[in-house]
Amino acid sequence: MLLITCPWCGPRDEAEYHYGGQAHVPYPERPADLDDEQWAAYVFYRDNPKGPFAERWTHSTGCGRWFNVLRDTVSYEVLASYRLDAPRPELPQAGGDR
Repeated sequence: MLLITCPWCGPRDEAEYHYGGQAHVPYPERPADLDDEQWAAYVFYRDNPKGPFAERWTHSTGCGRWFNVLRDTVSYEVLASYRLDAPRPELPQAGGDR
């Protein structure tokens, strides 16, 4: 299981949380102007990278708040967690100077 740190409650087992999809996906500015294809792209199409990925999670059995998590999709390691009003943290470059 993952150990996820809620920004308000601290580290907890992943069983206390629910996944909410990709983070930093802006809601359309003028949703009434979108056609079906544009709505489908907004609702269903998300990035699927190999490596660090920003996700939304909610602490459903704790404080009930939403927050973002940077998680490595290869190792499942949680790299950072941060509030929705905070910027995405910069990660150190892997491998160092070579």
